[in-house]
Amino acid sequence: MDDEQEGDPDARDTAPPPFRAAVDALRTARLRAEIEIEPTRPPQRLAPFAYALEAAVVQEDEDLADGRLVLLHDPAGHEAWQGSFRLVTLVRAELEPEMASDPLLPEVCWSWLTGALQARGLSYGEPSGTVTRASSHYFGGLAARPAASQIEIRASWTPREGAGGAPDTAGHLASWCDLLAQVAGLPPASPGDPSVVTLPQRRGPQPR
Repeated sequence: MDDEQEGDPDARDTAPPPFRAAVDALRTARLRAEIEIEPTRPPQRLAPFAYALEAAVVQEDEDLADGRLVLLHDPAGHEAWQGSFRLVTLVRAELEPEMASDPLLPEVCWSWLTGALQARGLSYGEPSGTVTRASSHYFGGLAARPAASQIEIRASWTPREGAGGAPDTAGHLASWCDLLAQVAGLPPASPGDPSVVTLPQRRGPQPR
């Protein structure tokens, strides 16, 4: 399992075909140009097989949001997942303090996740997660810095398996990238979609 998680090609050959197909779909998915994505080391004890990606929304060499997406697979199935695959994510972005104080913000951010999945017609179940907002205020030698606020979405869901036992991981990755772009304040990839609501641009993007 450890070799598989470190990306060893021979270990990947020993993984179940549905997991290999799911990972191949992640690797070949086409994403919008503002999103930079690359494989990263996955967690080692959550499931027998795992694959992870890190991504950032980048415009003019500045990060607007970042995140991590992990694909888990247990061929024996998992009672809590109600399936043999699970997707786990973390998404973060900086916000204007007044935006972060909106009492409806957590509900809105969660609806962005579920809405991104539904907009692409993806079948999933057992969603769960948290939306956290945090504020930083600076004092003393750092008093010149403006207050900063961050939104963080942690979530997981079970992608329903399709032909061959593998879920549509490319579609789920595209939906996750839609969420990243939305949290970053980018317009939707298809202009004119009234179902998509994006965050206003923040005071300034964070240096990479």
